[in-house]
Amino acid sequence: MTAISSAFSRDLASSLVVFLVAIPLCLGIAIASGVPASMGLISGIIGGIVVGVLSGSPLQVSGPAAGLAVIVFGFVEEYGVAMLAPVLIAVGFLQIAGGFLRVGSWFRAISPAVVHGMLAGIGILIILGQIHVLMDAKPAAGGMENVAAMEDSLARLWGTGLTSQATALKVGLISLLAMVCWEKCRPKSLALVPGALVGVAAATVLAAALQLPIARVEVPTSLVDSITLPTAENFARLLEPGVILMAVMIAVIASAETLLSAAAVDRMHDGVRTRFNKELFAQGVGNGLCGLLGGLPITGVIVRSSANIQAGARTRASAIFHGIWILALVALAPSLLTLVPLSALAAVLLVTGWRLISLRHVRHLFEHHGLVPVGIWAVTVAMVVLQDLLVGVALGLALSIIEIVPYLRRKLAIRHAEIDEEIHVQLGGAATCKDVPVLLNTLEQLPEGRKVKIVGEDLHYMDHTSAETISEWLRREAKAGRAIEIHPPPAARHPRLTPLFRRFATEVA
Repeated sequence: MTAISSAFSRDLASSLVVFLVAIPLCLGIAIASGVPASMGLISGIIGGIVVGVLSGSPLQVSGPAAGLAVIVFGFVEEYGVAMLAPVLIAVGFLQIAGGFLRVGSWFRAISPAVVHGMLAGIGILIILGQIHVLMDAKPAAGGMENVAAMEDSLARLWGTGLTSQATALKVGLISLLAMVCWEKCRPKSLALVPGALVGVAAATVLAAALQLPIARVEVPTSLVDSITLPTAENFARLLEPGVILMAVMIAVIASAETLLSAAAVDRMHDGVRTRFNKELFAQGVGNGLCGLLGGLPITGVIVRSSANIQAGARTRASAIFHGIWILALVALAPSLLTLVPLSALAAVLLVTGWRLISLRHVRHLFEHHGLVPVGIWAVTVAMVVLQDLLVGVALGLALSIIEIVPYLRRKLAIRHAEIDEEIHVQLGGAATCKDVPVLLNTLEQLPEGRKVKIVGEDLHYMDHTSAETISEWLRREAKAGRAIEIHPPPAARHPRLTPLFRRFATEVA
């Protein structure tokens, strides 16, 4: 009984931390998506309560994601907000079907270079767009359009006196400075207070105290008033090629981001591992409801999830409670949200965009896998920014396949046997991204608590996607206390293999 009480109290405390992280992000991502702020709040509530109940990753927290804001913004500009509802319902059906068809593990076969390149490109697009919002101007749909419009936004800062745009910029910069300073210098006793909350609170108090004439968040007095059910006419437009493409693109990107986030969450704790197909099903139900009730697309979000774990969460109750707190705030005190300046939310998203770029991943790719995956990353980023997200991701995936074409004729052979109370896993042939689901399935089904030997004497090649998959599993198992031995292939084999197996040995030492 004491253990249950302790877990409950930890989950309750964690949920408050996640709630404080989620509120500025729900509002900011809605603004960045070009839709009313209430749509972000609806998605935050559904992501917390509904997905929290069904989730296959108990400590992952779901909600509107910055990674989809750019896509939604472009879609809304072209088709209107009303068409987002049937698209999200279609996304929900696709994800539910994916869960039943057990395709969850296949999303982890996507090259890390492509995934991080996609996120970095989205981060750059978010920054280019939110610089305009920082100055109380409307962003454009594309990256280059936002660059071209920069001169007009800057021109509005100067007039006969201090313009409202200049005032908004000052408030946004104060919010940004407060966030950065808090992240760098916050006392240990307040380590769980999120920087985004501090930045938004500072800007809100300043704007309210001085009664500054700047744009603020608009929230309906009742969230029920903002719920708009899709019409038959909206559903009829689902047959349009552009709408179908958008539904598939959101489903694939949201699923990939969710499952990659879940894999990252698994590395942060020693509790129950993610059931990827169940998580995909939960996300599908959540996105379907978001479409039905007029919300934004949701994914599992690493920012909220890591805050949840760092705050000491033990069960899914924390994610559920955080959704309840968002609902309570919107129901009982919506007027508080109308005090928040839009430029403060733009500052939050500038920081979010910078974190999505994450050059640390590029350095990791270069140090462990050389120039080829870095080149794939760079091409993906460039095409996402210069063309659009679909072109960038498609080109990145094409380059990833071209990288492994010479090795596709060699199949991966995985054999495992129990010898003297040890499990020997022998790898042979070539390990590429297409083998990741089988590789993961084999490794994750090994009996717990037994010593494992990874034997690569028959291995001829391993690409960076397979290498990162094995590396993540090794780190997780070593952290859990499993004894692991690494036996490398002969030095005369492919030059990539020796440093990779040396790295594997270091990770389990």
